Amino acid sequence: MSEFQIGQIVTGIYKTGKYIGEITEVRPQHYLVRVLAVVKHPMQGDLHNPKDADVLIFHERKALSFREQTNIPKQMVKPFHDEVPDYRESLKQAVEKMKKELTEHATSWAEMSLKSLASLEKDYFK
Repeated sequence: MSEFQIGQIVTGIYKTGKYIGEITEVRPQHYLVRVLAVVKHPMQGDLHNPKDADVLIFHERKALSFREQTNIPKQMVKPFHDEVPDYRESLKQAVEKMKKELTEHATSWAEMSLKSLASLEKDYFK
């Protein structure tokens, strides 16, 4: 596995979200990545029971913020060669894509996820 360098632009998967970011530190098992854009919004609900609405706590999962730093396992980091999109625009597109996918599933999990996203949108796009 090739090592990435500080300053390199990469994509990384953190929990169930996917982001474009800049490596700010190389650690033994992880890269510290500063978020610059959102590729895929995190799934809503319980990470241990994906797509299940019948859980103790249905978590509202926010996307990582612009310039927020997070540890991403090295195997979840890939090179990114395109132009980095605007964070806010990328977040809007990721939310829209997730909403479209959720409306295609008539499940209680999809319904609860859409409610979570509606709440998050109010927060994201004040």
